[in-house]
Amino acid sequence: QVQLAESGGGLVQPGGSLRLSCAASGRIFSRNTMGWYRQAPGKLRELVADITWSGNTNYADSVKGRFTISRDNAKNTVDLQMNSLNLEDTAVYYCNYRSFSLVYWGQGTQVTVSS
Repeated sequence: QVQLAESGGGLVQPGGSLRLSCAASGRIFSRNTMGWYRQAPGKLRELVADITWSGNTNYADSVKGRFTISRDNAKNTVDLQMNSLNLEDTAVYYCNYRSFSLVYWGQGTQVTVSS
């Protein structure tokens, strides 16, 4: 089992920034991919960004140039720096861990962009 603990959500004005953090614990395989997904009301959960154990990154087109994902393999953490936030970024953000056929999710953290 892998447990994921998220932090950093909240309320921010359009154009503002937030940083999400996720710490993994438990039975962690070194070769894993960690990332962030989000789900807005009435919409499907979608990939925001992910990063492999070796540092390869993947971003949704809607966040490219605004969001940056990073990880610390020694600490088993993954962060998402979100800049230039807009109303469409409002969602519950979920941390994701996957390795081989194993997939785990965090409990989710709310990000609300509102003036």
